[in-house]
Amino acid sequence: MRDLLGSGRPVAASVATAEPRPVFSGRYQQLWMFLLLGWLISYADRTVTGPVIAWMIENKAGFIGDAANPATLGGLIGSMFFTGYMLTQYAGGRLGDRYGHREMLVLSLVWAGVMTFVSGVVTGLVAFVVARVLTGLGEGVFYSNDRTLVIGHTPPTRRTMGLGVVISGLSIGLTVGVVATPYLIDWGSSLGMGGRAWSMPLYVLGFVSLLVAAATWAFFRARGDRPLRLGPPLVRLLAYSVPSAVAITGLFLLTERLGWPDWLTAVGSGVLAAAMIAVVVREIVRTGRSGVLLTKNMWLLYIAFIAVMWNLWFFSFWSVQIVKESTHSSLIAAALTAAFNAGAGIIGFPLGGWLADRQVRRGKGRKSLAIACAVAHTLLAVAFGLSLLAGRPSLWLLGLILFVSGLFFNALQPIVHSMLGDQVPDEQRGSAFGVFNLVAEIGAVASPVVSGVMRDATGSWAPGVFTAAGIMAVSVVLYALVRERVPGGAAA
Repeated sequence: MRDLLGSGRPVAASVATAEPRPVFSGRYQQLWMFLLLGWLISYADRTVTGPVIAWMIENKAGFIGDAANPATLGGLIGSMFFTGYMLTQYAGGRLGDRYGHREMLVLSLVWAGVMTFVSGVVTGLVAFVVARVLTGLGEGVFYSNDRTLVIGHTPPTRRTMGLGVVISGLSIGLTVGVVATPYLIDWGSSLGMGGRAWSMPLYVLGFVSLLVAAATWAFFRARGDRPLRLGPPLVRLLAYSVPSAVAITGLFLLTERLGWPDWLTAVGSGVLAAAMIAVVVREIVRTGRSGVLLTKNMWLLYIAFIAVMWNLWFFSFWSVQIVKESTHSSLIAAALTAAFNAGAGIIGFPLGGWLADRQVRRGKGRKSLAIACAVAHTLLAVAFGLSLLAGRPSLWLLGLILFVSGLFFNALQPIVHSMLGDQVPDEQRGSAFGVFNLVAEIGAVASPVVSGVMRDATGSWAPGVFTAAGIMAVSVVLYALVRERVPGGAAA
């Protein structure tokens, strides 16, 4: 870790000798829009896996269609992706603090575009897993650097609004990934791709990702105090990612050779993630930053956000399949209904940011808003599960619940991001968001495969829904225990 991420000296010494960081000189609203575009294409790239697997299951095609437990295997592929995504969270933030957050954002977009395209080219299960793992490793560095740039270049009274506006690209990307994938697959079928039609969404999104990367590079290059230097951080990221990819792929291959059940492979991913967290914590303690990054308040925020990632990727990964099975509808109708949940973020993210900034301007904290949003989502998730148990719910009912719960769920996220950003000084924010999402991604790693196992074991998606709601309920208690720092005011 020390050799790959930089000097092992205490942070003060490193900062004193580090090359000056690039300074963004453009208007912060323009920055918001380009970062929003990055979120959009990044989330479309990762969301495409769920609808693609749903198509394989429905058509008994590809390397999923003939599996004995297709939902479990499909969830396992999602978990492999998020294991890769998780392992570069801290590395991405640390490298951004050292080499520049602009550089890491551009690298992430280029990497994601190339590997999404490659995901469509491969033919076998193992090759597809490797491609998705590598995609996750590259996309993992986007989050912490994006959050840091928004906070660093937005006035404090607009900061949470900026975080919300930018991350609304997540919801747009989720919506694009969920809704466009069936149509792109149909397009591939019309072009004679047959059982390989699932590749078409990956080709299209990979190409668009590279276009977004080129536009983002040009935007930052024209508005910085020095040119972007992508070489040094790319070398560091490759040196970090290749061993991680080997470890994750090795786990999957070991499973295939020994015939382990898929759930046991998921446990192995959890062990790998726990080991990475332990390594990161040790590195933080050794470099004298534990008093900033590992305080009680920070741990409460880190752990509470596991619930957000669990719910995000339970509903994002499986919502199309849940709606399709429970209503006996077509894949396209199910995708359009599931998109209500993702689309709600287009309103929820900026609305949550606006409400939180309004609280700050009044000298009040944002914690009460976070708690209210988490409680509302928990209750609505329970209602969604009950509607599944009742049998054959209507598309309109499921769409309505998904949309309203999505408003509260997405409003919660920028509120928590802003609370976290105010806990640390400017020069440590990349690392702080890296640790934050590293820990929180435990939920994303576990959720798809655990939910898939529950579905195959019980024949119903309701247990998975109730599990997601229960985990969110725990986060309510953790948020209540946080002692918030309010800009320009006292702790709350």
